[in-house]
Amino acid sequence: MVSLDKAIIASYERAGVRFELYVDPDAAYAYLEKRKPDLKNILVAEEVYSDAKKGEKAKPSDIQKAFGSTDIMVILEFVLKNGEVQLTTEQRRKKVEERRKQVIAILLREAIDPRTNTPHTQMRIENALEEARVHFDPFKDPREQLTDIVKELRPILPMKFEKIKVAVKVPAQFANKCYGTLKSYGIQREEWTKSGDLVVVVEIFGGLAGEFYDKLNKQTGGQVETKQLPN
Repeated sequence: MVSLDKAIIASYERAGVRFELYVDPDAAYAYLEKRKPDLKNILVAEEVYSDAKKGEKAKPSDIQKAFGSTDIMVILEFVLKNGEVQLTTEQRRKKVEERRKQVIAILLREAIDPRTNTPHTQMRIENALEEARVHFDPFKDPREQLTDIVKELRPILPMKFEKIKVAVKVPAQFANKCYGTLKSYGIQREEWTKSGDLVVVVEIFGGLAGEFYDKLNKQTGGQVETKQLPN
């Protein structure tokens, strides 16, 4: 557990009354991100403060009214789930960079350029994010902030999210080898011919098409047959 000078503050406010706890930054975020299953070793000081930096403790009556308990672990769990938790400067930087990479990965997989119906390159997306000065919320799931980010990007980088259906025929000698790959993309229909060929229909995001075809070609030495179907 960290010392008090390296702790961060977890806070909750109700009816104008503020409650603050000193918590271990790494342990607190491990718990919030479900990497840590319990509340052990999160609290740095077993006190509830009205102003932690000034050392001012919250009134027991206010604590009872706000949380329905004076049990410090009950309060800790409630504050972590319903309040705000500070980030250290390094944690914030890492979190923001993590969210940026996650958003880029989603756009690479799922978005296409409506002008060419081809996926955007990573460099093109990164340049657009920088030009638009997109803000990444370190606390929000990338999916939750994707809609707003796409709105900021579209004036600079046109994009659409569209799924395509692809019919695939894999020769018998490669069928078992390719089946796992096809299943990972989502098989909608499946048929095995009398000769042992595998015929399937998959539905994928347009941005995944290039990656999808490349994998199948490598696994079959270019002997796979594919055809994009009308939606």
